[in-house]
Amino acid sequence: MKNRTCPLLIKLAAFFLFISIKPVFAQQTTADKTKTLPADSLAAAKIDSASKSKALIDTVRYRFIGDGNFTKGNVNRTLMVLRAELTFSGPLINIATNPRFTYGKQNGVLAERDGYADLFVDIFKKRRTYVFGLAALETSNLRKIDSRQMAGAGIGYRVMRSKNNILSLTNAILYESTNFQEIANVSTIRNSFRIKGKHAFMQDKIRLNHLTFIQPALNDLSNVRWNTIISLELPLNKWVTLRTSFENSYESVVEATRKRNDSRITFGIAIGNK
Repeated sequence: MKNRTCPLLIKLAAFFLFISIKPVFAQQTTADKTKTLPADSLAAAKIDSASKSKALIDTVRYRFIGDGNFTKGNVNRTLMVLRAELTFSGPLINIATNPRFTYGKQNGVLAERDGYADLFVDIFKKRRTYVFGLAALETSNLRKIDSRQMAGAGIGYRVMRSKNNILSLTNAILYESTNFQEIANVSTIRNSFRIKGKHAFMQDKIRLNHLTFIQPALNDLSNVRWNTIISLELPLNKWVTLRTSFENSYESVVEATRKRNDSRITFGIAIGNK
């Protein structure tokens, strides 16, 4: 009996030992196979594309514009407006700046020597509703302003965005400080409402751009400013565009010798990929 029992116990022990070792061996084999598998090119491409999509800025658009108006005779008038439109875009953030410089003479007397620089930072710009911050610095010989600083933040809403029509509305709260040459300096809080649009007609042979700011002071509603620029453009090719612009601006608080309202029409050319 003992002779038969011992071989049976040995066989049972060997059987259970085999069962217990087999899963461990299988796991090790699977792990080894996983480690030795070559990298999939498609997976690598997905990783590369994912890393690229996380770039803060992936698109740069720019345009340089020169506008002017010249007359000679009873009234000698020279006006030159230089502008730039720079936009740096990414999946999450959009940075834009639109500096300009205006120089003009009337019968040999300096009229305009005005500079303006701004910075817009939009977050979630690809969504219908987005938030933004802005800052601007301005000087104006025309309105006798030594310097004007503005900074604030707000919310924007994209009304439409298609191939031929782009229209957005924004509203912001701004802190503004203006240093005049003669009258006392003025600091105020403004509400800034903006309408901005770009429209293309006849298969992009004609473009209409418009930008309007309405900015009343919150602590004094009689202190209001607005500015409107409307431009009609005729693209010659991808890079070069002929254009004419109408601009109207109004400020209720001005120097005693200055008028509140100014308008001008200019003709020029734009070069860039925007």
